[in-house]
Amino acid sequence: MGWDKMKKLAKFGLAGGALLPSLAMAAAPAVADKADNAFMMICTALVLFMTIPGIALFYGGLIRAKNVLSMLTQVAMTFAMVCVLWMVYGYSLAFSEGNAFFGSFNWVMLKNIAPIALMGSFYQYIHVAFQASFACITVGLIVGAIAERIRFSAVLIFVVIWLTFAYLLIAHMVWAGGFLAQDGALDFAGGTVVHINAAVAGLVGAYLVGKRAGFGKESFKPHNLPMVFTGTAILYFGWFGFNAGSASAANEIAGLAFLNTVIATAGAMLTWTFGEWALRGKPSLLGVSSGVIAGLVAITPACGYVGVGGALIIGLVGGLAGLWGVTSLKKWLRIDDPCDVFGVHGVHGIVGCIMTGIFASSSLGGVGYAEGVTMGHQIWVQLFSDGLTIVWTAVVAFIGFKVADVIVGLRVSEDQEREGLDVNSHGENAYNN
Repeated sequence: MGWDKMKKLAKFGLAGGALLPSLAMAAAPAVADKADNAFMMICTALVLFMTIPGIALFYGGLIRAKNVLSMLTQVAMTFAMVCVLWMVYGYSLAFSEGNAFFGSFNWVMLKNIAPIALMGSFYQYIHVAFQASFACITVGLIVGAIAERIRFSAVLIFVVIWLTFAYLLIAHMVWAGGFLAQDGALDFAGGTVVHINAAVAGLVGAYLVGKRAGFGKESFKPHNLPMVFTGTAILYFGWFGFNAGSASAANEIAGLAFLNTVIATAGAMLTWTFGEWALRGKPSLLGVSSGVIAGLVAITPACGYVGVGGALIIGLVGGLAGLWGVTSLKKWLRIDDPCDVFGVHGVHGIVGCIMTGIFASSSLGGVGYAEGVTMGHQIWVQLFSDGLTIVWTAVVAFIGFKVADVIVGLRVSEDQEREGLDVNSHGENAYNN
């Protein structure tokens, strides 16, 4: 990648705030800025807040009452595991200088990173925490697809394998100057790294774990819609740290990402809700909540690259795409995905990445492409990036789940499943009548 292109990518926050120190320094002198440090710490806290309690409450409300504690426990424990693995070796393999696919072991246990080391205008330790929050929520998203029937120990084994060989590799390729970054892929805050990555892993898991006992014959309704809405509200609030923080500074690109997140989410809420109203005769709170997540996911890869008009169109299209994903596509795939991980995160991650390639055009109000790049070429790059992510994470997820199956088994017994994972896996009840 030439220096002119690297400077442009640094200016517009490519790599979601994950620029290598050499790249950030090439764009501007490395001087600590108190405002940027404060901004990035706040954004990091917001993204951490998205997982615990955001994802935990959102997913917990979507499943049945007898399994809600198992979901909260899975989200919390995968969060803790990812945090520890991230500090031990994850950050080093994802963001240190290495080859086109992996970093090196130079920063294992964060050695060779001094407290005063900078990542652009803020301290690198903050960058470590910011990127840890992205890894945590990505893994947390996966468990929604395999809820209510997977063995707890199997989840933990899978997390170690998938984080190491899927998440770290994709993060390095997209956000740390690796293969896809060199190819020119645009992913401002995680369309490929977070949403497609997690959704495909969840889809593979849903197929391998199998459908819940009684699926298709019994009612499987969300047990607590107010909990779902509360989780949705937390996710919406935290997502501003997710998207605006990916500018890596409190600058005009952060402001653009912030506003684009607002308008895209509003657009998706409208189209999802009105679409559901037209199809089913009534608008639902679940539809409204799903529309929020749809808009947030769809705008994530594009938020720092497109204009406000482009963001609105992405949101409007995203709402309809998500409604299709959780109705028609889900039936076509014949999967039991309790929290619609693939129907929302997979569909919108793909749609958002492709539309980024369109609306990043300066003629459509975006920041423009790299020098010499046409819209057609950028769309091809986006498609290739999506495809590579899908194939790689599917392979790693398959291996990860199979290894867990061999070691401890993937599923609990049918009797345990019917009684509920809260009692059988964790020895407690959420609601004592």
